[in-house]
Amino acid sequence: MIGASWTSLFLAAGKSVAVYDSSSSVEKSVRDYMEAAWPTLEKLGLTENGNPDAVRFLSSPEAAVKDAAFVQESVPERLAIKHALYQQIENNLAPECVIASSASGLTLSDMQKGWSKPNRFVLGHPFNPPHLIPLVEVMGNEKTDDAAVDFAEQFYQSIGKVTIRLNKERPGHVANRLQAAVWREALHLVKEGVASVEDIDIAMWAGPGLRWAAMGPNMLFHLGAGPGGMRDFCERYSDSFNTWWDDLGSPHLDASAAALLVSGVEAAAGSATTDELAQQRDELIVAMLQAVRPIRGTGD
Repeated sequence: MIGASWTSLFLAAGKSVAVYDSSSSVEKSVRDYMEAAWPTLEKLGLTENGNPDAVRFLSSPEAAVKDAAFVQESVPERLAIKHALYQQIENNLAPECVIASSASGLTLSDMQKGWSKPNRFVLGHPFNPPHLIPLVEVMGNEKTDDAAVDFAEQFYQSIGKVTIRLNKERPGHVANRLQAAVWREALHLVKEGVASVEDIDIAMWAGPGLRWAAMGPNMLFHLGAGPGGMRDFCERYSDSFNTWWDDLGSPHLDASAAALLVSGVEAAAGSATTDELAQQRDELIVAMLQAVRPIRGTGD
């Protein structure tokens, strides 16, 4: 699904796309996904130069990467699968081609071990779904050409993405670690009986989630103390935050915790299907992106 979402966005941006997947049903599934995603891309104004027919489905990864200027790899997050793919395609890549991995849970250094020459290979981790959520986390390291990282970042920005650079390797990168920290405390609050799964979700979207969609926590707290900014905020609230941090939980997502979450989400969802909820999510995100574009002045 990540690859299908990327395909939709690339086509909307006027790129020609070659797709390979080992599944025999890949063409139908990708075209169905594109058909569903295209109206969303139109609402966001991202299809002005788009051509949904500029896509080819190839029977091998070697054929798919031939003559490509940029490759977005989105195969399953198992190192053996990724390394095998890299060995298949490496000798078929154009010398200046940049290859970016969508990996969210694997590190760049571990993935680099599948390459003889990893200098054109970068991390290009999107947030799901890539055609809708602007963020891409970009990273290279001492084995990566600086020009390859620059190219990847400029490419993503040219198709309407918002990029951040990772300066140091950490499992989960940046955004996933942030949401993992919030979800861990949400799970802790559920297990402690502080609030229901539904009310915790409401607390997020009706509270800090709104602010975080505008600015990140550091800048928001800078504003939270008025003219004194972050310096005054730290002086005023350090005792409170230290007390809260000391009281944060460290639950594990075991079978009992999963059962609590499943029952809570099912109760909150009611009769709504996952497709219906996903449509509601997408409509809300599109509306927010359309609203903030005149203020941010970005292509997202």
